Amino acid sequence: MGIVKKNNKLYSIFNLKCPGCHTGNLFKTPTFSFNKPFDMPKSCPKCGQDFEPEPGFYFGAMFISYIFTGFFCLGFTMFLHWVVGWSTAASFGALIAVCAILFVYIFRLARSIWININIKYDPKKAAIAAGQE
Repeated sequence: MGIVKKNNKLYSIFNLKCPGCHTGNLFKTPTFSFNKPFDMPKSCPKCGQDFEPEPGFYFGAMFISYIFTGFFCLGFTMFLHWVVGWSTAASFGALIAVCAILFVYIFRLARSIWININIKYDPKKAAIAAGQE
């Protein structure tokens, strides 16, 4: 199960689970499946929590993704260039490869963070979801 236990916001965020019950999946496919990587169900299959409460709900997730990606890119490139001693071109080449691989996960993580900021955990929904398992 990992370091973070269920019923904790970090569990829901990093495992890409429903913020209401922490049981249902936010996305239809596994994280590194590139088959329909951006498709989300309209609601939680376990507790019925609406994953799109209003049009444009995930607009704020773009800012989270942008900030995370920006700092990651700076840190990754500086580490490879100054600590490991790679050339600037090699550092940016490695950065492009890593970002291409992690793009879908960063997208999903930003959406998970955004929905967890806006929707609180509900023990009643968790009990409903536990009854379905």
